[in-house]
Amino acid sequence: MLSAKSLFQEILDHDESFRLFCSIAAGGECQGGWENGRIAALVPRGERALAPKIARHGADEDKHGRIFNALLRKRGLTPVAVPPETDYTMLLERRGIGLAHDRLRRDEPLGERDIIVYLSHSRVTEQRASEQMELLLKYFADHPDIGRAVRMISADEDNHLAYTHEELLRFAAAGHGRLIQRTLRACALAEIAVHRDVSLAVMARMGRILGWSRARSALLAAGIRAVYAYERLAGWHRMTTLRMPERRDPLGGPATPAAEFA
Repeated sequence: MLSAKSLFQEILDHDESFRLFCSIAAGGECQGGWENGRIAALVPRGERALAPKIARHGADEDKHGRIFNALLRKRGLTPVAVPPETDYTMLLERRGIGLAHDRLRRDEPLGERDIIVYLSHSRVTEQRASEQMELLLKYFADHPDIGRAVRMISADEDNHLAYTHEELLRFAAAGHGRLIQRTLRACALAEIAVHRDVSLAVMARMGRILGWSRARSALLAAGIRAVYAYERLAGWHRMTTLRMPERRDPLGGPATPAAEFA
């Protein structure tokens, strides 16, 4: 059976596949934490009120990385190096999406346009993260080993997505609507291609670890490509719409601690 639940359950039950999954997830979250931390430090003078929210976003991402590493330790496992072809954040940067790392390493304040690019990139990638965590939440919210982690990370990702909507709408009201829509479209089209490539690479590695048959691997790859075809045709639009979130100022407070995972 190739349901999302059975597939992830198989990955969860095998030490090596779980090790790879958590290592990839932790690597991406830690990278996001660093990026948000640097952006918070470089926010332009006119947007200093935004800095604490960006820093909160980064703190959440760092926390998620610690959670995934703690899940590994709980199983007596250590992280593995993230294969380059599965490095979602690196592949997005190579496509010119978001703010380049060499720019963030310089101690030069960002401009208003840079902040719009950052928020647009975050709006798209947080859509993906929120949807993926929603899927895990549906099937594993009460799981004895990962349930608490799934619930906590899912709530944070929803807050991050809401925050990007709120801030981009503020910039749109200030006259940046066309720039935002162009940037969102470019980010969305690049993201769905990267997500396809990373998904294929991850499933290929999982297949080798778990001993999947060629037929099963081919079927999963066909499913990934079918999702991409839908997203390329119409699905990407969900990543570019903006609406005011029900919960206002979702990143206005301190990061939620995760001492039990530290």
